[in-house]
Amino acid sequence: MIVLGFAANNTYATNGYFSNGYSIESKALAGAGVALPQGSLDASINPAAMAFVGKRIDVGLSFFNPNRDYTVKGSPSGPPAFSLTPGKVESDSEWFYIPSIGFNWQLDDKNSVGVSIYGNGGMNTDYNEPTYFGSSPTGVDLIQVFIALTYARKITPKHAVGIAPILAYQSFEEKGLQQLAPFSSSPQNLANNDHDDSYGFGLKIGYVGEVLPNLNLGASAQSKIFMTRFKNYKGLFAEQGDFDIPATWTVGLAYKVVPQLTLVFDVQRIYYSDVNAVRNPLLPNLFSSQLGDDNGAGFGWDDITVLKFGVQWQAMKDWTFRAGYSYGEQPVSDSEVLFNILAPGIVKQHATVGITKVFGNNELKFALMHAFSEEVEGPNGLDPAQTIKLQMNQWEFSVGYAWKF
Repeated sequence: MIVLGFAANNTYATNGYFSNGYSIESKALAGAGVALPQGSLDASINPAAMAFVGKRIDVGLSFFNPNRDYTVKGSPSGPPAFSLTPGKVESDSEWFYIPSIGFNWQLDDKNSVGVSIYGNGGMNTDYNEPTYFGSSPTGVDLIQVFIALTYARKITPKHAVGIAPILAYQSFEEKGLQQLAPFSSSPQNLANNDHDDSYGFGLKIGYVGEVLPNLNLGASAQSKIFMTRFKNYKGLFAEQGDFDIPATWTVGLAYKVVPQLTLVFDVQRIYYSDVNAVRNPLLPNLFSSQLGDDNGAGFGWDDITVLKFGVQWQAMKDWTFRAGYSYGEQPVSDSEVLFNILAPGIVKQHATVGITKVFGNNELKFALMHAFSEEVEGPNGLDPAQTIKLQMNQWEFSVGYAWKF
């Protein structure tokens, strides 16, 4: 039932389709914090950090507002070109909620176990238009939920390692691609088949420790998460409906300038090229292979590196303020705009602020994120007389509460 609650309305599109951060603290630091233990959702970024957070429960709820649209310029060439109707179309479904929850138990002074539940997503669009001349409105809905089961151990009083097997759930729905049926290996499993489910398993490992006085180093790596196939969309995704979750790694520093002020810096790498359905370009694959084949057309996303900066200031005993900025590479090239009308995960810059108020052993937390407007414009690969511009910006407000025991 908990997983169903997370899947009910879980949609992101920040660094591609990876969230910029998962805990409220990390969200307020623009996603940074691999070297800064803070709470029981730390396993989402570094399982080793759980060795330093003690016995606690953290819950969070984010309200996410992605604003996305596409604009087609140029008169249609007509058959055999695959032309789109000129004009600007905005995506509906502008507000989503995303819950998170973490538990951590300190077994003794060295060992801890925990559970962190959080979500990804991002390829969500809802255009009230038959964009590709299908018989219905166009869009996709991708939901990803992760359950990280964590074991962390202090190898010295100031150094720890951690491991987290990850159970994953995905749900996917697509509408509006019926006109591409002649290019599909399984036309009946291409579009308009409601939500389909997928399940999988991966692994995250991590380290955090004080390498110099007041300077922490953190590092984590997550394997590719191998998922079962979307059978209802085996005529869309490459490798007969395969949609694994890419591998990532993160390395970062946390420096305590003075006891009240900490600076953090993370570098994250996301390997979208791990997954054929995400990596394969639209052209020439649409003509050299059928949709759903191993080399079938995909979204043409590139691997990206994301830089994250944050500052944390404990102004008073019970008040902590945070701010952050992140910059990521663009996963979508201008040659891939036609298919990425469905998945415009194109924002690159995020600015964040946040605050925590302590009440005895409990904490009330807030974070605000704005992803600056980004555009990618390129040719309609199936009609050279047209160009397509994708646009997106985002807002997110998050609130959380923690109980410490």
